[in-house]
Amino acid sequence: MTCERAYHTASLLKNGNVLVAGGRGYGTIIYNTAEVYNSSAGIWVKTGNMTSPRKDHTASVLPNGLVLVAGGGNNEAIIFNTAELYNPSTGNWTKTGNMTYGRAMYTASVLKDGKVLIVGGLSGDGPTLNTTEIYDPSTGKWTLTGSLNVARYGHTASILNDGSVLVIGGENDGTEYSPVHTVELYNSSTGKWTTQESLNKPRIYQSTCVLKSGKVLAIGGQGGIKDLKSTELYDPSSGHWTITGNLHHPRSYSTACLLNDGRVLTIGGALFESDPLISAELYDPSTGSWTAVGDLNSARQDHTSSVLRNGQVLVTGGFGPFL
Repeated sequence: MTCERAYHTASLLKNGNVLVAGGRGYGTIIYNTAEVYNSSAGIWVKTGNMTSPRKDHTASVLPNGLVLVAGGGNNEAIIFNTAELYNPSTGNWTKTGNMTYGRAMYTASVLKDGKVLIVGGLSGDGPTLNTTEIYDPSTGKWTLTGSLNVARYGHTASILNDGSVLVIGGENDGTEYSPVHTVELYNSSTGKWTTQESLNKPRIYQSTCVLKSGKVLAIGGQGGIKDLKSTELYDPSSGHWTITGNLHHPRSYSTACLLNDGRVLTIGGALFESDPLISAELYDPSTGSWTAVGDLNSARQDHTSSVLRNGQVLVTGGFGPFL
């Protein structure tokens, strides 16, 4: 990349290139810069700057090819409610409607109708959020939808095959290092959340992946003051969680990618209050087991990973130190 960054976003564009936006650099630098990885040429090219510097935001590729970036914050604990759109054809950013609430460390999911669901997060000096809202690309406006049963941040959100959204784990306003084991399902037709069977292990900062079978794999994360080796599967047809194979190394802040052959690659991450990890592992759904694969060239956490059209995985940035 043209500069080091962590807490950024990486979005696979419709043309197969990858847009990286924002994040934190050395010291207290927060970026408004963005750059594009040309997957055909294997080079990075600077593109237009965002209207606001931000980290811990989200980026969502809309059906029309534009990229919606929303929320996040800076190093002064200021959390943003602003949002903006990136046009890959022009390389320019334009402001769009503001969210109802400023939020960071939340999730964003593109629904089947093309709208974007925003869930939970931190609100700065206020409480952890249980609010959720919907962005409509046709109007550029946000509307509140049903509230979570449990406020949370540091969770994950997965879109199931039927279009519903499964929100897993995270932490609320309880004691620090006390992640929740609760799980909720959003029905996009009714705008309502229903509580699902809880995780076998409470976890925050885990990674998740929807398998080709439609099941959801939850990987590692923090289970309090230690990181987890455990992984588990959610079956949408039964609503049950089952334990599957353990990781070789406990990890949180890792990424997870569904490869073209149906296996899942988890990359890097960290151990609690320790150094970033250089290792990567591969999950085979047919056996329920993990296999260690080649190490990264540099250890990293809070990075991104993107599966390119040719099946290769692009890993960007993170702490390790900054990359």
